[in-house]
Amino acid sequence: MQIMKLFVSEGNPHCLKVLAVLELTGVKCDVQHVNHEEKVVPFLSRPTLPALHLRGGLYLFSTNAICQYFYEVSGTESNKQSNQWLEWEATELQPALTRALHLAVMQGKTTDPAKALEAPLSFLEQSLTKRTTAFLTAETVGVADIVLWGALYPAFLENGLKMGELQSTKTWFDRVGVLPACEASSRIVFKGKGVEALKGYLQKQPVPHGSQAHRDSHTSSSGSPTETEDSDRVMTEEEMEAAAQIWNQRIDCQTRPERKHPILPEEGKRNVLITSALPYVNNVPHLGNIIGCVLSADVFARYGRQRGWNLLYICGTDEYGTATENKAREEGLTPQEICDKYHTIHDSIYKWFQIDFDFFGRTTTPRQTEISQNIFWRLHERGFLIEDTVEQLRCESCQRFLADRFVEGVCPFCYYPEARGDQCDKCGRLINAVELKEPQCKVCKQTPVIRSSKHLFLDLPKLEANLEQWLDRSVSTGDWTTNARNITRSWLRDGLKPRCITRDLRWGTPVPHPDFAGKVFYVWFDAPIGYLSITANYTDQWEKWWKNPQQVELYNFMAKDNVPFHTVVFPCSLLGAQDNYTLVNHLIATEYLNYEDTKFSKSRGVGVFGDMAKDTGIPSDVWRFYLLYLRPEGQDAAFSWADMALKNNSELLNNLGNFINRAGMFVSKFFEGCVPQVVLQVEEKRLLAQVGWELKQYIQFLDKVRIRDALKCILNISRHGNQYIQVNEPWKKIKGCDADRQRAGTVTAVSVNMAVLLSVMLEPYMPTVSETIRTQLQAPPGSAHIMLQGEGNFVCSLSAGHRIGTVSPLFQKLETEQIESLKKRFGGQQPEEEETSKKQTPTIAQTNAATKTSVPAPAAAPETPIKADPELAKQLAAAVAEQGDKVRALKAQKAEKAVIGAEVAKLLELKKQMALAEGKNPEPSPQKGKKK
Repeated sequence: MQIMKLFVSEGNPHCLKVLAVLELTGVKCDVQHVNHEEKVVPFLSRPTLPALHLRGGLYLFSTNAICQYFYEVSGTESNKQSNQWLEWEATELQPALTRALHLAVMQGKTTDPAKALEAPLSFLEQSLTKRTTAFLTAETVGVADIVLWGALYPAFLENGLKMGELQSTKTWFDRVGVLPACEASSRIVFKGKGVEALKGYLQKQPVPHGSQAHRDSHTSSSGSPTETEDSDRVMTEEEMEAAAQIWNQRIDCQTRPERKHPILPEEGKRNVLITSALPYVNNVPHLGNIIGCVLSADVFARYGRQRGWNLLYICGTDEYGTATENKAREEGLTPQEICDKYHTIHDSIYKWFQIDFDFFGRTTTPRQTEISQNIFWRLHERGFLIEDTVEQLRCESCQRFLADRFVEGVCPFCYYPEARGDQCDKCGRLINAVELKEPQCKVCKQTPVIRSSKHLFLDLPKLEANLEQWLDRSVSTGDWTTNARNITRSWLRDGLKPRCITRDLRWGTPVPHPDFAGKVFYVWFDAPIGYLSITANYTDQWEKWWKNPQQVELYNFMAKDNVPFHTVVFPCSLLGAQDNYTLVNHLIATEYLNYEDTKFSKSRGVGVFGDMAKDTGIPSDVWRFYLLYLRPEGQDAAFSWADMALKNNSELLNNLGNFINRAGMFVSKFFEGCVPQVVLQVEEKRLLAQVGWELKQYIQFLDKVRIRDALKCILNISRHGNQYIQVNEPWKKIKGCDADRQRAGTVTAVSVNMAVLLSVMLEPYMPTVSETIRTQLQAPPGSAHIMLQGEGNFVCSLSAGHRIGTVSPLFQKLETEQIESLKKRFGGQQPEEEETSKKQTPTIAQTNAATKTSVPAPAAAPETPIKADPELAKQLAAAVAEQGDKVRALKAQKAEKAVIGAEVAKLLELKKQMALAEGKNPEPSPQKGKKK
């Protein structure tokens, strides 16, 4: 049976815990030492260590989950108290430790690190003082002891982080530390170097964001979790007085100037050029395509316009290549007709999602041919193109050479069975199509043959030095997402190789060289040039954007699979052309968005595609909100109908919509539609300071393209507003004395002004809702946009006496029945088909679907005797072990009970089938003394 593999790295403090637990539990595992930057979990875009590769192919990469898993495997079940300590370590102790270690090791400070750990260590000391056992949860050492000891060990190595008066902590820490398993793991990780061993690891980690490093949790003075939001930070007197002064400033309510086309760079302005990866024209985009590229870019573009930047947002359909030819063949149309048809479909979908392009073009234009061929000739003249004869796969059935994406087979490196002809999605390695094992033509499923053909290559090794020089400058000065940096670095680490830029295809930009007549440019050479040609179709003065790196900032938005072509191949083409091209300054790449627990699939009817979203009856603003709320920034995310309903009903309806509607209704009902006078008290000043702080956070986040974090600032403000209204109860005070009525007026006026601010902050996310709020409140044109200038100021934009319009609810509840209906509709199978499938599929096949184990279904067991099947029993034993690993992994990850229960049911079913195969009765005998 395949043995588990544990990947660790020297100087990584998290590896200390897992190695100690592994030694203590005696679990059999192959330990492999790798460097900090090695990516061992194939579906993660960034290196994550330690990582545990289980026998069934699953990965655990949460340190505490790995530790808990080892204990589960060794036969020790974790208890509630142990789980609470692990949760506390992850959410409270680790953020403080991260800041403390960075301050101590990277900055050489002593006092600040101690302060960072003061609260959690105080909580730990109090807890240990009260305990009645030798260790945290029992008389014997448990997983919580090892995890907390491993977390604190590097901190106590540093002179500035002594335990001081923490006597109970010191006694417990020393008791755990003398265990042979702990001593051995510290030698392996630290190599006797002390805290110096951590430097290499810490240098590769993001710098902690001070007190806001862990924004989603809050620690009380005791170091224990509280119910309070982190945004409820204590405001100083100075902050409160400053907020009150800003509130009373008079503002210039000039209307924001309308866009006049063509938009061109201007001297003295911040000129921002935004592109989102060109969607391929042969299909309908699904939700993952929309959030990864055009929607994320749209939010940033709308925000930039609010900020007064001189901004151009261009996009268009990528229309050349074999995929278009094949789609045309399927539908009985010409390639150009297919492009025309799907360009219109894409354009319609993006308009429904309110994607506000300045220009949405396409690549099948004379400008595309002209600019692509110009860059080609410049590369050729400067010696950056080389000729070579290559072996290619040709499908004799289709009578054509196969483009990389139209051949599929087994990856020669990791043996993934669905690797493409250019890259394996599982291990991420680049592949030459002829290297694939068991290749198949994706069109006709026939086995292609190898043929030779002469082609042109972009000499990437010759351009590598120029590329690295540019990359160092761009990455250090711009905003590049972590996955974009890591993917690019991995390409360079492996060494660049010449990249073929021509193909034996029919539908594409023709190669103008006479020796290569009949060939077209490879899509990843040609398609990014589409950004230039689309801009050229927008304005004849396109070079002012694309040959002006001194004045223009370029932002690229895309999903992670497009990164290397935008950070290596395309920049090398432009660098080699030596024509002062504008290169990307900020590269924003998302991870993948999946659908529920699977992938989007048009052919199987799984998932929501762009042309279907409007038929659900859910407004496009709600779709935008939910996609942006779960935007896959740091890791892959999954669309969930249940979660969409939850977020709509809780965040939009009960939080945001409830506050804005109440604020407007109070003006209408209590003050005849006119905003009342404001008399600021301490409570208002505190609220103004809190709202102002959230506004500044919002601006800082969006300036850095942290779209999801900025959205949460909006929700925090409305949450503050709801609490403010609830505490002050203006519906009661309006019936009281003059002082109470004045108080009700102040609460109402401040709230309705917060609603105007929210309309401004919502505009990039929910443009229709934003406009609706402003219309209902009759907000003066441009009155609130001053709030987003500079660092952001929350000012009074609806002064006393301002008359508002008619107020009505902004959102509707998504009912359970509606959501269940939509889930079935987009699930890929109708109920009757599912029932048929259940009847036709043996139980053993169903249970093994989760474990990817192919085991034949046994025949129905006779009552007596039960005939044994040793071979089947052997296969089932492996399946039971694999499913057992899965259950333990889920428990270690603290998955939902329903999820664990479903997998346990599968495990029990497998065990029954194994008992049958072993010739045993799978049903246990009733226990004596118990009634049936």
